[in-house]
Amino acid sequence: MTETPARQHRGQQAGSLTTGSHILLPDGERTAEIHQLELQRDDFGVPALVLASLTGGGTLRIAAGSTVTLVDAADDAVTHLPRALAPEGTAPVPEATRPADAAAGTEPRQEQPGGESAANAQVPAVVVPPLPAAPPAANGPGEEELALIPTPDGTPESVVEAAAEAHPDAVGVLLLTDRLSKGVNFKSGSCLKDLTDLAHELFVTLKDAEGALSIADLLTVLPYDGNPGRWASVEASLALASYICRQDGQDERAAVYEKLIRTPESQETDPFKARMAAKVRQRSLNEPNLYDKEIFRSIDNSNHDAEREWRLLRLESLLFLRAHGGSETIGMSELERRIGNELEAVRA
Repeated sequence: MTETPARQHRGQQAGSLTTGSHILLPDGERTAEIHQLELQRDDFGVPALVLASLTGGGTLRIAAGSTVTLVDAADDAVTHLPRALAPEGTAPVPEATRPADAAAGTEPRQEQPGGESAANAQVPAVVVPPLPAAPPAANGPGEEELALIPTPDGTPESVVEAAAEAHPDAVGVLLLTDRLSKGVNFKSGSCLKDLTDLAHELFVTLKDAEGALSIADLLTVLPYDGNPGRWASVEASLALASYICRQDGQDERAAVYEKLIRTPESQETDPFKARMAAKVRQRSLNEPNLYDKEIFRSIDNSNHDAEREWRLLRLESLLFLRAHGGSETIGMSELERRIGNELEAVRA
């Protein structure tokens, strides 16, 4: 009598599984082939959960660090996913007789009145909640909308020089324009930082909204290149330009800046990563760093220069929130009030 060959089992960490692998199911008897894998990470970016879609239907949730038993494909040719694992609303997968049953001459499994075999009735159902829908991709402004942002009058260096000529006695402006007049390099993070600092200096300190907007627009038209350091300066200029235009009644132009500031949100094509990025982004909007401790400490120490610098950082955070339409914790009216307070404080 020919003996049935023993299955070749080996363990493998769930986080390193691949499509096409045949794994032993939780009942310890049947196996199934992995059709598709999705790796979910926790809020710290660490692999946490593996969603394994199985051939024939159904999904297994496996902790990324768990060890799963793999079975050779040849030994798994006639095994199927138990019906208890099939998703709701799908037709049950017919159960084939296992090789061991045929060799032993046992009777095929009898169906229960409800349509389940006796063995399957003992397998606990694995309920997999549906994943939340991916957030809609941010729609960038069209060509007609981008046309609302005027083209710079001359070279970037000439725009900077015009700002210096308009404020010959402003030390802060002169220090920044002296560095920038040597050449504006849009690939340099420090150069972009100087430009956005100049725009803020013109608007916040000198109340020159038009000059600030002309400098900010040197950055607002720059595309998102995936570099967080450079994009932070572009982001700050977009938020400032949006606020200036809203205050001036240029709502359509402000809306363009507000669409551009959301550019990174449309870059991620993976649905899961997009969902996670949306969660992190919303958390940062709901819990912004407004530098309260640093400002209060400066006030207690009567350090007015430090207080002003911290308030400027708070103002940038508030402008960023406003360009995003507020958050779940700070509404638009409250943002307008706080921005007004900070402008009054730093201009005093």
